[in-house]
Amino acid sequence: MTLRRNWAARIHEITLAGMRAVVLENELLRVTVLAGKGGDVVEFAHKPTDTDFVWLSPQGLRAPHDVAGGAADDEAAFIDHYEGGWQEVFPNGGAPSVYRGARLAQHGEVAGLPWAATIVADSPEEVAVRLRVRARRLPFALEKTFRMVSGSPSVEIEGRVTNESGVALHAMWGHHIVFGAPFLRPGSRIRLPEGISVIPHPTAIHPAGRRVLAGGPWTWPAVPAPGGGSTDLSVVPDGGPSDIVYLTGFTDGWYEVAGETLGLRVAWDANVLPYLWMWQELGATEDYPWWGRARTIGLEPFSSMPTDGLSAAVDNGTAMLLEPYETRALSLRAEVVR
Repeated sequence: MTLRRNWAARIHEITLAGMRAVVLENELLRVTVLAGKGGDVVEFAHKPTDTDFVWLSPQGLRAPHDVAGGAADDEAAFIDHYEGGWQEVFPNGGAPSVYRGARLAQHGEVAGLPWAATIVADSPEEVAVRLRVRARRLPFALEKTFRMVSGSPSVEIEGRVTNESGVALHAMWGHHIVFGAPFLRPGSRIRLPEGISVIPHPTAIHPAGRRVLAGGPWTWPAVPAPGGGSTDLSVVPDGGPSDIVYLTGFTDGWYEVAGETLGLRVAWDANVLPYLWMWQELGATEDYPWWGRARTIGLEPFSSMPTDGLSAAVDNGTAMLLEPYETRALSLRAEVVR
């Protein structure tokens, strides 16, 4: 039996909204991983400054099995239980889609499933938890290991997806990371490597229009705006229409979101996830599902585009293809920077 610690690196299990969660902690960080729903990161807190980097939805945390009173549809399957934070998205990104006879819900299907969790390291120097899940409509198995070491303001994530069938299958793989207040404010900065291209979504996703002129690709960060002029995508605005663009051209996959004194740097293997989706929702959607209450920006490393689902990614040639029994690995790192 390992004695519980209250110093250095430590790990313990808790219950949130009736679901199993695992808390990894050291002198600088506290990261809460919701094993009972998607392996979501629902807290990424810098302890010395009491700064949590993730956005939390005003609807709160709800267990997926709590569906009383809700109408069943392929968008609500995700949105009704979306608490913000950080989701793993597989094998469908964005809108509901049909792939080889399988109906896949919004961002389905592993983000709404419970993952088995096993603590695989527990010492004052290092803690780690490994989560595993099998998709239900496509024959994929996933695992991810969260690792934290003493004294470091960072978390390492090692992920794997495996095609467990003898049939080659397509998929979309992404990490749906969103930022919000109190960390994210108007004027916060988004930093990317040099030479990044901006591909607008083909159509506006909000009746009020969009921030980025259709067409492109444009060059980050100043891009043409509808009606003339330009939009600086590297500066977080105070408002504006909802929008989504796709960023590509990464040799090294990384970005930084910088607030007044702190920032978060996310780094990943761009050979596996060559796109970064940038989603803006800053109060413009006053109907379902946000009711004007969502103020967040998502910066989401992805294998594929667009947010129209797996069948669209297959059609445009960006979907991942996993051969029979193939395993694909991915590493990510999230680190607090000053």
